[in-house]
Amino acid sequence: MAPAKLKIGCAGLGRMGKRHALHFLNRTPRAELVAASTPDDTEIQWAKVHLEPYGVRLYKDYDEMLQQEGLQAVVIASVTTVHAEQAIKAIDANKHVLVRKAPLHQRRSLAIRRRRRQTKTAPQGHAKMDAGLTGRPAIFRSQTCDMLDPSGFFVAYAQFSGGIFIDCSIHDIDLALWFFGQDSIVKSVVSSGITAVQPNLRKYGDRDNAVGIPMANLVPIYEASGIRREIPPNYYGRFEQAFVNEANEFTHACLEDGPLPMKLSGAVQAVKIGCALQESLRSGDKICFDKTGRQVERAML
Repeated sequence: MAPAKLKIGCAGLGRMGKRHALHFLNRTPRAELVAASTPDDTEIQWAKVHLEPYGVRLYKDYDEMLQQEGLQAVVIASVTTVHAEQAIKAIDANKHVLVRKAPLHQRRSLAIRRRRRQTKTAPQGHAKMDAGLTGRPAIFRSQTCDMLDPSGFFVAYAQFSGGIFIDCSIHDIDLALWFFGQDSIVKSVVSSGITAVQPNLRKYGDRDNAVGIPMANLVPIYEASGIRREIPPNYYGRFEQAFVNEANEFTHACLEDGPLPMKLSGAVQAVKIGCALQESLRSGDKICFDKTGRQVERAML
């Protein structure tokens, strides 16, 4: 008897939706991509070429896709502003859900995508800490950097993304919680930033700030002009395998009723911290929390 496969649908076929769909179609052996939805005609045309010939049923209506017979799970890759709404609908329809932002609701297997946990180096560092080889962490530093994209996509996306701390730095926040403990209570947060290369971000209350460079590998290149390292051309170049790993990990958890890599409460905590940092960025104020993690007007003495 052939092993069971997880029948999954993909919501959204934009920049990342296409990639998630292809990951489940071609690079997740125990999953079967059976459906995809998008209201965008251009994305539907792309799907007719790259998905439909392989038996993937296409929908322009997300709610209609959820009703497809045999559908067991949904990966949500639509615009950020509808992640929570679509996740809750899928959970209410008794589907497993893989989503990037954490809705405040849980039933079935709800996995929050955190791609940094799926890279090579982060799990190695965490394993050493768990084994007692590095001691208890006291200071944690992490940052997310992308190469400059002159196309204007980043600026246009800012009106939907929720801001740099919620959309980008959420992964750094998640790593900090992973190393310090998902139940850690934050005392206060403060943030600052500038619009150094994308001034149009200001109209969305957002910022850009590049202070580091991610490396593609550890091989230095010595040239007459100096020493350099190769870097990935974009975030997908750095995290492609991490996205594939999470697709396979999610599929295994659903089929085997196995443990998820993080608690929902930890994912919600990361989003709360990201929102507080974004608020601090726009207001210039320090955001404080009480001993239960509830945001307060000022520091509690």
